[in-house]
Amino acid sequence: MVVLGAGLLVAGSVGGYGFYRVIVQDLPDYRWLADYEPPQMSRIYAADSRLMAELATERRVFIPIEAIPRRLQQAFVSAEDQRFWEHHGVDPIGILRAGLTAVEQMGSGRRMGGASTITQQVAKNMLVGADRTFARKIREAILAVRIEQTLSKERILEIYLNEIFLGQQAYGVAAAAQNYFGKSLDELTLAEMAFLAVLPKAPNNYNPQRFAEAARVRRDWVLDRMVEDGAITAAEATAAKAEPILARPQRRPDMVTAGQHFSEDVRRELVQRFGAEQTTMGGLVVRTSLEPPLQAAAERALRDGLTAYDRRRGGWRGGVARIAAGATEWMPALEAVTRPPGMAAEWRLAVTLEVRDREARLGWLERPDPRAPAVARTGTLGLEELGWARAVIPPPPGQAGVFQLATQGTRLGAAPRRMGDVLEVGDVVMVEPAPVPAAQAALANRGVRVNLRQMPAAEGAIVALDPNTGRVLAMVGGYSFERSWFNRATQAMRQPGSSFKPFVYISALSMGIPPNQMLLDEPIEIATPQGLWRPANYSGGARGWVTMRQAMEASLNMVTVRLAQHVGMERISQTVADFGVIPNMPRYLAMALGAGETTPMRMATGYASFVNGGRAVTPTLIDSVQDRRGRVIWRADARQCEPACDAGPDAGPPTLAGERRQVVDPIAAYQMVSLLQGVVQRGTGTRAATGMTRPIAGKTGTTDDYRDNWFVGFTPDIVIAVWLGYDDSRSLGPNEAGGSNAAPIFREVLQAALTDSPAVPFRAPPGVALVRIAVGNGTILEAFRPGTDTTGQRRLGEGAGGGGSGGGLDSALGGLY
Repeated sequence: MVVLGAGLLVAGSVGGYGFYRVIVQDLPDYRWLADYEPPQMSRIYAADSRLMAELATERRVFIPIEAIPRRLQQAFVSAEDQRFWEHHGVDPIGILRAGLTAVEQMGSGRRMGGASTITQQVAKNMLVGADRTFARKIREAILAVRIEQTLSKERILEIYLNEIFLGQQAYGVAAAAQNYFGKSLDELTLAEMAFLAVLPKAPNNYNPQRFAEAARVRRDWVLDRMVEDGAITAAEATAAKAEPILARPQRRPDMVTAGQHFSEDVRRELVQRFGAEQTTMGGLVVRTSLEPPLQAAAERALRDGLTAYDRRRGGWRGGVARIAAGATEWMPALEAVTRPPGMAAEWRLAVTLEVRDREARLGWLERPDPRAPAVARTGTLGLEELGWARAVIPPPPGQAGVFQLATQGTRLGAAPRRMGDVLEVGDVVMVEPAPVPAAQAALANRGVRVNLRQMPAAEGAIVALDPNTGRVLAMVGGYSFERSWFNRATQAMRQPGSSFKPFVYISALSMGIPPNQMLLDEPIEIATPQGLWRPANYSGGARGWVTMRQAMEASLNMVTVRLAQHVGMERISQTVADFGVIPNMPRYLAMALGAGETTPMRMATGYASFVNGGRAVTPTLIDSVQDRRGRVIWRADARQCEPACDAGPDAGPPTLAGERRQVVDPIAAYQMVSLLQGVVQRGTGTRAATGMTRPIAGKTGTTDDYRDNWFVGFTPDIVIAVWLGYDDSRSLGPNEAGGSNAAPIFREVLQAALTDSPAVPFRAPPGVALVRIAVGNGTILEAFRPGTDTTGQRRLGEGAGGGGSGGGLDSALGGLY
């Protein structure tokens, strides 16, 4: 028997060793955990340091162990591994305890509790996977022992607390604290810390919004364990147990909700610079140039402008859906209707319950308490509010394409004369309940008034940037990011129309042609491969000889074409490329009237060079990017500090050396600023400055068939580009011009940007000669180059007729001065 026992012992030892060798031969390398940094979400911040967006594959904020509150650490240790600080990776006592519990619960149908230590959980999560097999448990235990021999307890706990999944897409304690309570770790109460320690086992089963009582019971159990471990006193536990579990919304109240197109462009740039993995898992801290108040004002101005246009030209395009609208069944049917993307938060989906001659009764649902059933509300819509809701006349059969692109725009019927012209019972529409005065609210059964709403079909874009740095302060890519992610500020290629003309005129100014030079406004014919091209002025007619200033203020097309002939399209194309507006622009004369394609961002960039003295501008959305350790890995401001900014007080004041190239001389740039001031003061852009008493310059733009409306303008401190149009490039309608649609939006944005700021004049560069000349019924200070003829009696291009895209420059300038 002894021999047999010895033989069995040897055989068992050999077999066990063999099994051990099989298990360990392909164990993963655990030593990299010493330098492991968990995937961590990146965060994008606005200029005022408020959070704008979080980019994450896994929502995680890495927190070093030193910054994790000691009581929070102990809560997890008490809940998951009471002997964590004593064992060496595997806890035999814990295994024995779990075994005894399993025997006691045998036949009860309850799942057997685990005996994994925190170290084993790290091994499972990071190295061996989560399959429930005996071999996996053995591998996990072996790796846990080896990890304990390599890493300190603090490092193991740091990995665990930053890696563990805690529900609601939160990985790690910092993300969970934000998701459940909207707090940072150092703001958590003892009760909240204990609740987080409940979650590793089964986060969905202890969701406080779904299983409040189970969450409370388990939290109290964690508190009792902490008392047992001496981490807290019994009195502290009792006080913590009395605290209810109040989960708060995931979004922090100070989080910026505006600027979603901006955030998406920032994300794209980060992916381009650092790659998708680093962007979503690298823990980047991204500081942007967005000014939230200005962004919100720009979004509001664009929505209001598009809505005003839609009420004037868009007509009533019908309801969202149709449902049965009987006495009782409308509520579930309405609740099932999908909310249209982009619908304003203050609007409601309402069903038409009753239609009379001059009013209609509508019903909608309110949910004051998200956990309670919806409550029915009713209101009245009056016909007097629906003068804008004219029916859209469909195109004739087979002519839809021609109809959509016709110059007359959308065809509308007459104004509705009875409510049945607009609504039928069962129509689901968007409404906005009107504010109810307190006196009326006290009256029983008095329905509120509602206003009919619809989202405009036209779109728009706004860019606001600092002309001195290129920092983009606000950017609106469309009516609603929810409705369309397409960013029309940076991605939509549209014709700029007359807002392009300043680049033609500055090409002439940079050649020395003065702003009071006489130019001919008469019909002109240009021979093209497609036949004769006869450009005409927007307002029709011709004025004969006019100054360059008059031509710019009135946006005269025929003068611009003649000037482009004499300057040469080759020079203009190079100017446009230097200003960053259109690279490689074709050398056709039609391009001088804005027939090329560009974006609002590029237009804002080009105009910025006018106001900053002729220097090139590179627009930037991102100020700086830091890695997870706080090191700056990219910065937009590339200026050098000479001498070094950290040289000390004896080195004198540092100088920031700019590296931006000069794309046009400062005098020509200032002359263009002066011309564009005239556009706003006396020309086509007067609505851009209504009610404002400060220097403003800018230019309107309207393309053929009224497909695009523009206004691009600036003060010394900000440049704003506004564009409106349809995505399918159909007409906005007769006489829908940039001066009437885009300029008022510009004004609203500018007013928000310059609130409470003093009026600042445009700064004249050294060497410019300011000469007072008569303009209209008054006088202005016109800017001239030194030695330039200021009389304006010479005429440029007299007798010019047909011609190609350039030529005639030398002869035209002969004897000019």
